Parts: sequence; C-alpha cells; structure tokens
Amino acid sequence: MSTAPSAEKTPKLPAVETWRALYRHFRPHRWVIALGAVFALIGTLSGLVQPIAAKVLVDRLGTDESITGILVMLVLLVLVGTAIQSVGAYILERTAESVVLAARRTLIGRLLRLRLPEVERTQPGDLMSRITSDTTLLRAVTTQSIVSAATGGVGFLATIVMMGLMDPVLLGVTLGVIVLIGGSFALVMPKISQATQRAQEAVGEISTVLERVFGAFRTVKASGAEERETAVVEKAAQEAWRHGVRSAKWQAVAWTSTGLAIQVSFLAVLGIGGARVSSGAISVSTLVAFLLYLFYLIEPISELVEAATQYQVGSAAIARLAEAEKLETEPEETHAGRETKAGARGPAAATGQGPASVVFEDVAFRYRDDLPYVHHGVSFEASGPGMTAFVGPSGAGKTTVFGLVERFYEASGGRVLVDGKDVRDWPLAELRASIGYVEQDAPVLAGTLRENLVFAAPQAGEEDIRDVLVRTKLDALVDRLPDGLETVVGHRGSKLSGGERQRVAIARALLRRPRLLLLDEATSQLDAVNEMALRDVVAEVSREVTVLVVAHRLSTVTLADRIVVMDGGKVRAVGTHGELVASDPLYGELAATQFLASAPSLDASPSPAS
Repeated sequence: MSTAPSAEKTPKLPAVETWRALYRHFRPHRWVIALGAVFALIGTLSGLVQPIAAKVLVDRLGTDESITGILVMLVLLVLVGTAIQSVGAYILERTAESVVLAARRTLIGRLLRLRLPEVERTQPGDLMSRITSDTTLLRAVTTQSIVSAATGGVGFLATIVMMGLMDPVLLGVTLGVIVLIGGSFALVMPKISQATQRAQEAVGEISTVLERVFGAFRTVKASGAEERETAVVEKAAQEAWRHGVRSAKWQAVAWTSTGLAIQVSFLAVLGIGGARVSSGAISVSTLVAFLLYLFYLIEPISELVEAATQYQVGSAAIARLAEAEKLETEPEETHAGRETKAGARGPAAATGQGPASVVFEDVAFRYRDDLPYVHHGVSFEASGPGMTAFVGPSGAGKTTVFGLVERFYEASGGRVLVDGKDVRDWPLAELRASIGYVEQDAPVLAGTLRENLVFAAPQAGEEDIRDVLVRTKLDALVDRLPDGLETVVGHRGSKLSGGERQRVAIARALLRRPRLLLLDEATSQLDAVNEMALRDVVAEVSREVTVLVVAHRLSTVTLADRIVVMDGGKVRAVGTHGELVASDPLYGELAATQFLASAPSLDASPSPAS
C-alpha cells in the first residue's frame, strides 16, 4: 500500500517567542483592537451596575417607594450594554479577518520567494495548509483571545471587588471553591496545545497526499491505485480526526471544570448566605445581589477560559507559521520590479546588450551537504551568439548547469560567470530577465493559453504573440481551438498534448526575447515535422543570442557550434560533432547508440565505437 510522505513534527515555540510572533501579527491593528476592547470593556462594566440596581429594587419592594425608575434603568442598562458589546464584537471580528488577510499575504509572498532547495525539501501540500488552515486559527488568538483576556480579567477583578464590598465572607467561600476546582484547568492547557498542533500537522499531511495524487492523476487511474490512494488519504484524515477529538476532549474538561466551580460556588453561597441572612449578618437584598454577581462572574471567567484555550490552539498555528517564516528565501529585490523588466520588449530592455556569455570555472556543486557532489570541477566557455549543446549519460549533471546559471542553486565551489560577472554578484531580477528557460518537463500553468504564453512577458503585444505562434507551429492549434488564445488549458496543461505543451513552453521563452536561451531537451516530445520546424527556429535564434541546449537528438546536436560532453559530473571533452566522434570514446559510443555517427558533419571521421 502507498504511504503518505512523512512530515517532520513542528517544534513547540517557547512562550516568549510565541508572544513575540503573536505581537508581530496584531501590531499593525493594535489601535483598532484597543478600540474594540474599550467597547467590550464598557459593555462588561455596564453589567456590574445591574446587581446593585437589583438590590435597590428588592429593598424598595418592602416599602411604598416606586420601582418604575429602577426597572427602566435596568432595561436601559441591558440594552445599552448589549449594543456596546455588539459594536465591539463587530470591530474585533472585522479586525480578525484583516489579521488573517495580512498573514496570508505575507506568507504567500514569502513562500513564492523560497529558494528552490527549500521547496524541494518541503511538501507543497503542507505549505498550502499553512496558508489556508493555520492562518485561520490565527484569527481567534490575535483578537478574541487577547481582548477576552483583557476584558475578562478586568471584569473578573471588578466583580470580585463588588462581591467583597457586599460580603467578604461569601467572597472567601466563592474564591475557595473556584481555586480548588479550577486548579485542574491549568493542567489541561498544554494538552490542548499539543493535540491541536498534531491535528494541524495531520491536516497538512492530507493536503500533501492530495497534492501528490492530483499531480499524477492519470498515473493513479492507469495503475488502478484509486483504492490504495484513498486509503492513504483516509489514514491521514483519521489521524487529524484523532488529534482533533483529543483537543476537543481537553477543551471539554476545561469548560466543565469552570462550570462546576461556578455551580458549587452557587450552592455554597446559597447555604452559607442563607445562614448569614438568618443570623442577621446580611440582608436578603445583599444575598440576592451577591448571587447575581456570582452569576455575572460566569461571563468573565468564561472569557478567561476562552482566551486560554484559544491561545493554546493559536500557539500551535503560530509555531507552524513561524517555522515557514524561517525557510530561506531569495532576496526580495528578485521580484521587485521584475515584471516590468521581464515584460519589456527586446534584449536591450534587460541588463547588457546583445548575446550573453557563460563561463564555468572549476565549479563544484551538491544539492545538500549530506549528498554526494553532482559537479566536480566543471569548466567550459559558451560565448554568443551561437549554440552550445550538452550531451552525456543520464545523471552527468547537464540539467544542473542550467540551475546554476539561473541561480536556482548556489555553487559549492568555483564560479559561474555571465558576461564575465559572477552570478552571485548579479541582481537576480536582472540576471533572470536576460534568460529564457524551457524546462525538461515543459510545465504549463492552469489558465488560458494566452496567460501561459505571456507569463514571462506580460507586456507582449498581439503582433509579437502571433509571430511566435507561427514560428513554433502553434498557430494552427490556436485557430482550431473554440476560444482561440482564451482557451483554458486545464490543470498543468492537461488539455494539451505533450508536444503542444513543449511548444507552448518554447513560445513562452521566445516571446521573452532573452539574451541567453536555455533549452533542456525542449524537443523531446515533438514529432519529426514540428521538431524540424523548431530546429530551424532555434538555429535562427542562435544567430542573435546565446543558446545552451541539453539534447540527445541528431538534428539538435549537429547544429551546435560546440558540444560539451559531460560524464560523472565532469567535462570530459569539448568540440564539434565530427571532432568528438573521432576523439572521444564516450561521445562515439553515444553517437553510435543514438545513430549520431551516421549524421553528416564537417569532419566525417569514423567513430571508434562504430
């Protein structure tokens, strides 16, 4: 059976770091939150007057004095207090949504700037759950929890003071019962936080599993793996349910202990208070007012309990958000103003003029410190205009060359130079604005065909789009589509064939008009007719810009001005097709295997392997 990708457990943040992270989220909204708290506090304090009014009402019942004024005042207190609290609640709820929006904006912006190694080490589904699920939990803790703690604390203290003024003895009884039973409340708070954090991690695992399934949906169906994958998702959902139920259990214990404390306090006060009324120590009206205050004490205590539980729930989400915020990102200038440069017309819009040059000087590279090196002292030069082809066995490090040029990865040793300048010294926006890149799997994004074509050049005009469609043989496809360029291509271009996706990716790169064009097996899925047409386009482009291509096909390799043969992470030979067939045994073997030896060349020396 398939197993879900394992997710690392998120470490619990210390309380100081949790509060620091929490403050960062609500700091921009602190004055609005304070306003909401003031309204809530006024509503709370207005309720404290009601038991006093009730005491006066009871006292007047034994006399001939009118009670109309007292009743009107009680009604007004209730209405005004409710209205003020409603306004405060709306302010806090609106601010809570603003906090979530700001957190999502920040997190989305940061995740889209992650360095590629960080993305490759992290499950995409888990990252998505942090944006959707974890930020939702942030809503309660950044507003209701803080305000509830403030208003509940003030309300609790004010009520205790009023109860003490009524009768210190009954207050002592009340506090004794609350402390005795409420002590269990403190013991369950860490349990709530732990269970909630595990539940959120399980939700992230569900997203990860679903992203994995939908990313290879046809493979899942073709393999008859629907039931197995359903079982994997259900297992993750069951895990989320288990931890969610555990959190609910401990929250129920917390609320039950609070309710029990109030009920036992009521019975104790009723018994002892009745005895004190009988002895003449206090009046009946005082006992009634004290009992009303005791009932009123339920609200601030409930607010304090809610604040504590929400804090425990929210702290788990904050820990996961903080973990995402610590992932390494590219410099923010990478994306500042990048759209304008990428969408500008022609190579002159990017940094520099004319074709770019690429030089590798003794470059060493490995993807992680615990993995072996992929490049071992790679050195070559590729000046422009012209085409340089990279050939070699699978795993030789050819595609990694492009990743280092684009600075998706940092070289572990040596230097990668573009136009004689170390790529680490280039502003990333300028470097990438000069490059057109067609990846090995030619990704197409969900959306329309037009959106995919202009993705790297958003300011491209209709004439430019039509020109590139003709050059990549996509014009016939567009003409027969019902909505033309506005046709939706489906998730990852599912409505297009492999060859069509590849041509869209090439058209997207050409529309950018780069100074350096990187093609990673860009014609591997094309038929012979379309490959020949695109070969001519690439040959034409290479007369104006620098083209680096990873390819195995005869037509592409023989067009190259120079060929770099790689093996085991090293450059073993550089030359033309004819030179390498004659001088390099590995290339000769590759040529013979792929029928390259029979290709016409300037130097038709026979291969030793042929």
